[in-house]
Amino acid sequence: MSAKTKRFIKKLISYSGIVFFCLAVGMLYWQLRKYSLMDIARALWNIPFVNLVLASVACLFGYIALSLYDFLALDYVGRKVSWWKWMLAGMLGFAISNNAGHAVVSGGAIRYRLYTRWRVPGCDIIKMLTFSGFTFFLGYAAIAVIGYFLIPSDMFAQSAGASIGVNGLFIVCMSVLLAYYAIAIMFKNKSIRIGQIKFHIPSFGISVVQTFLGIMDALCAGLVLYFCIIPYIDMPFGIFIGLYVIAMVVGVFSQVPGGIGVFETVFMMALPETVDKASIFGALLAYRIIYYVLPLIGVGGLFFIYERSLRARMKRWLEEAKQKMPHIQMPHKKQKTEE
Repeated sequence: MSAKTKRFIKKLISYSGIVFFCLAVGMLYWQLRKYSLMDIARALWNIPFVNLVLASVACLFGYIALSLYDFLALDYVGRKVSWWKWMLAGMLGFAISNNAGHAVVSGGAIRYRLYTRWRVPGCDIIKMLTFSGFTFFLGYAAIAVIGYFLIPSDMFAQSAGASIGVNGLFIVCMSVLLAYYAIAIMFKNKSIRIGQIKFHIPSFGISVVQTFLGIMDALCAGLVLYFCIIPYIDMPFGIFIGLYVIAMVVGVFSQVPGGIGVFETVFMMALPETVDKASIFGALLAYRIIYYVLPLIGVGGLFFIYERSLRARMKRWLEEAKQKMPHIQMPHKKQKTEE
């Protein structure tokens, strides 16, 4: 493949996010054209306070599960740091990548800054990011496969494109799961070199733990939306979580930051026409605020406190070092006197 072709593919992938976002906005407008902004605001306001609290608790557990991605990845590369460090790096990394998209770049940048400070080599950080990426997709792929059998076949029947997309997603997710497990079994204790970095293939046991952790993350994230949406629609959780994961995976692959617009479009397309779409969209806005905005503010605040305390500590150490250093006087040059 020539360099020109590679540049074209990179540009195509970059601009595809804009295309998908514009399509999603247009489809959302079509679905909400009968409602006013006041209808959506009223739906957002009318969500019971208890449901919002439950959604917030589910969000907290979800981000704890996300931080465990880093714990498992550190174990994969054979590194150890304090528990609060991998929790801070994991929560902050995912809070940023969930909002900004492009997880490897956005979440990876903050992890690189933190873990290099904690003496984790750069090559190990790349391994951790790769390992965590597989953990995410294994969990969501597993729920997408399960959800495919739980969701009624007529939910996407109104759109031929959506039906084809869901079937294609099921095939891809099933293939990813089977391929990953087959590699873990067949190439146990083997390694593969990509460039200058050597990746060890996880064992089958570790791959199962990865899948379980990814499932827990997806379930907690889904519960955030479920608690916001159940006041407006009666839907069994099994059907809901399958629909949620399908919409989430489509949002991730769309290259739109946070899957914003794409996630909402896919989710609302699967609901019956009789459902009040303004109420559903209000619940989706509440979900966005609780699962995306609040963690970014909260964990970002903790990171700011950590940075300030670190700077204050370094300043104090520097002052103490200056006080302990002996005062060395430089010898003065003897001035020549004229006779």
